Amino acid sequence: MPTFKLPDGPQTHPWIQTFQWLTRPLEYMEECTKRYGDIFTLNFRQNSAPQVFISNPQVIQQIFTTDPKLLDSGEAAGIKSPLLGQNSLIALDGKPHQRQRKLLTPPLHGERMLAYGQLIRNITEQVTSQWQVGETFAVRPSMQAISFQVILKAVFGLEDGPRYEKLKELLIEILNPKVPIFRTLLLIFPALRQDLGAWSPWAKYLRLRSSINELIYAEIRDRKAQLDSSRTDILSLMMAARDEAGEPMTEVELRDELMTLLVAGHETTANSLSWALYWIHHLPQVREKLLQELDNLGEQPDPNAILRLPYLNAVCSETLRIYPVAMSALNRLVKSPLQIGGYTFEPGTLLVPSIYLTHHREDLYPQPKQFKPERFLERQFTPYEYLPFGGGNRRCIGMAFALFEMKLVLATILSDWQMELADSKPVQAVRHGLLFVPAGGVQMVVKGKRPQNQRVRETSSSSV
Repeated sequence: MPTFKLPDGPQTHPWIQTFQWLTRPLEYMEECTKRYGDIFTLNFRQNSAPQVFISNPQVIQQIFTTDPKLLDSGEAAGIKSPLLGQNSLIALDGKPHQRQRKLLTPPLHGERMLAYGQLIRNITEQVTSQWQVGETFAVRPSMQAISFQVILKAVFGLEDGPRYEKLKELLIEILNPKVPIFRTLLLIFPALRQDLGAWSPWAKYLRLRSSINELIYAEIRDRKAQLDSSRTDILSLMMAARDEAGEPMTEVELRDELMTLLVAGHETTANSLSWALYWIHHLPQVREKLLQELDNLGEQPDPNAILRLPYLNAVCSETLRIYPVAMSALNRLVKSPLQIGGYTFEPGTLLVPSIYLTHHREDLYPQPKQFKPERFLERQFTPYEYLPFGGGNRRCIGMAFALFEMKLVLATILSDWQMELADSKPVQAVRHGLLFVPAGGVQMVVKGKRPQNQRVRETSSSSV
């Protein structure tokens, strides 16, 4: 019989560990790393599975390359969401997970993805056209509006109209509640999901979800009734996809995957864009280098050319390093006795690759709290050292699309607008549900439109 041993970790009561994780997770994880090293165990809630946090790249490589029959994610690993549904890609494991992944990957990559370039630019220009010169405003709501419209138009394929407006209104209400801590608690503690009458948080959540489902199913059925092979939105491509047996996705599968793409791609992209705009304007030399690179492309550059810009890519990479989209990759459930990282884990243990802690390793990223895009020009990091979108068989399938959107939005804003931060004080990260957002939403002042001929002048003068 193998001898099972968990790595060291805090010996405080599970409820105290849960409280620390909920209220100050970044500091708590960093304190645990200093005390216990790059593999440590936390216990959240009594009688729940121990969670082993890992920020050692070699061990993360072992996790990402282990056969999913022995170690996999999904609903069994605690990946559940009352909004996404049981057919969501992140809730599935085994063959159903492989099937859905194959069906969903093509629309989010390559030529199909590049076809959304002009749409993303148009949405960015339309949202930013509301900005008032001289006014101080939080940039994050604008980034939310952009990413939200991109998903409703590029992913759902909705045109402006009553259904678009109604779905937008309901989704904003369910995704951006006025008191986000309630949503976090409902997600983390299933026991709180009690319908205690019309005004209880869970009853309201169920009502909203039901209304959203009605609209999504109505859209799917309308599409089926009026098939249009010329449509290029992701929902249409998903509906046309067939698995190896020639079967399409069911309506429930389509609904759950649409919600997954929405939840995984809306707030996360808006958050990353807000952080990027903060860092770009917090460090003038970063902005100048970016503008020079963008200006060299001339006016109305091809989206593919923007996608390949090395310094823009480095800025996006460094943004996602400091505050990654998620603190950790998806939990992996040990399914049978498993040796990893010098430990033998028993079935039921959860292994958690910590993206945040790995990205803040001093040996990989000297002065990790400083924003230095040059890191990504000077060396190539492995997928186990830099993993903002997770890894292995669970790497986010929307990664290419998210980076494409991020680069196009930043390129459009920086080329069109002259902006500056309203305050020189460093912006702190604060918890907002399951994400870390910039406090105050990044307060900025618009100085004016960037003159179109300025780009030409700057480009020609830099080439003299």
